[in-house]
Amino acid sequence: MNSPLLPPSAPPIAHLRTRPVAVGHWRAFLAVARHLNFRAAAEELALTQSAVSRQIQALEDEVGVPLFLRHTRAVELTSAGGQLQRAVAPALERMDAAVRLVRQTAGRKSVAITTWASFASMWLIPRMEEFQRDNPDIDIRIDATDTIVDLETADVDLALRSSVPGTQAAGAQRLFGEQLAVVASPWLLNSMPPIRTPADVAQFTLIEAGDAHRMPYFEWITWRRWFELHGLGRLQPKRWLYFNYAQQIVQAALAGQGLALARMPLIAESLASGDLQEVLPGHRLDSPLVYWLVVGPRSGQRPEIQAFSAWLLLQAEATRQAVGEVPDTDLNDDIS
Repeated sequence: MNSPLLPPSAPPIAHLRTRPVAVGHWRAFLAVARHLNFRAAAEELALTQSAVSRQIQALEDEVGVPLFLRHTRAVELTSAGGQLQRAVAPALERMDAAVRLVRQTAGRKSVAITTWASFASMWLIPRMEEFQRDNPDIDIRIDATDTIVDLETADVDLALRSSVPGTQAAGAQRLFGEQLAVVASPWLLNSMPPIRTPADVAQFTLIEAGDAHRMPYFEWITWRRWFELHGLGRLQPKRWLYFNYAQQIVQAALAGQGLALARMPLIAESLASGDLQEVLPGHRLDSPLVYWLVVGPRSGQRPEIQAFSAWLLLQAEATRQAVGEVPDTDLNDDIS
């Protein structure tokens, strides 16, 4: 019995190629996709129209399917072409941005830092004016993200992180520990009945980290933990106000929206300036977290990295003094 023939309208089965596609083909493809016109794409790329047409044909041969529908006076993306445009355009934009950054920084001294957003905005950035003034020839790049970056492979020189002692990266240097304090704006405290005992906080809105229960150790730095330590396990405040980031919690306290259980190293400046006032200073909550400086293995010998690291350690010492942290010689040693 003869095999049934494919209908005449069925496209031929393409042989799938696996070699990478030349970047020039992708640039021609994106130019035609933007303009939907070969002539306009050729003008943008400073090529002849026939050269662009050949690149598109070569790309379609590589991919194995048509990417454009050619009409008499117009060009239209196929569904495959639209899918590739959405994927390729951002990738080429990132590549071009990286090339621009490399060109701009070629031959310049620079320090690239990774840390989480709240620490960058509340502790690092407010202090950096001094370093920049004393080191005007060093460029600084801060990558503020909650994602842990691998310093072995990433284009980053050092990391500022928090973790429980014993879990930090090899070679980490201790910056400071952490306590949490009950704080509020002075005008909020002046407008409410005085707080004389821990139970009095129930008269206020309490500001809390809404996702603390999802992260290891963070449940140890919550209001519930603070209540339990003071024998107030069943206490309920006037209301709760939840945020995801330490910066948002402190900003809400500064705006007078309630009492915050805030991290002392991050609010030392606000306490010193009087923008925040500590409530019940004898009732701070100890945190298991410690803040660390980790220098990447490929960066430690560069003079600018050494200068920035030394400056960070001096800033950390000032923070320890500001929050009244008791020195611990064992923990202040480098961890190797």
